[in-house]
Amino acid sequence: MKFYLLTRNEKIGYDSYDAILVCAESEADARTISPDGTPFVEGNEEWNGWAKKSSSILCEEIGEANEKQTRGVIISSFNAG
Repeated sequence: MKFYLLTRNEKIGYDSYDAILVCAESEADARTISPDGTPFVEGNEEWNGWAKKSSSILCEEIGEANEKQTRGVIISSFNAG
């Protein structure tokens, strides 16, 4: 497992997430996690404040997880309005 930083590369307004740190098996796996922990589905409405398209999400591997870490959201950044 590794840590990945997911950030949006599109205009971000109020009441939306701009970044999340996740633990996942791979970059492809990391991209399937949304800030609220539910699966990210391409084309869903932005009702949960995250991106609509996977192309608007940048993904950067930032480290190795230890054996106790589980898959999912570690922390998220939300811009409250």
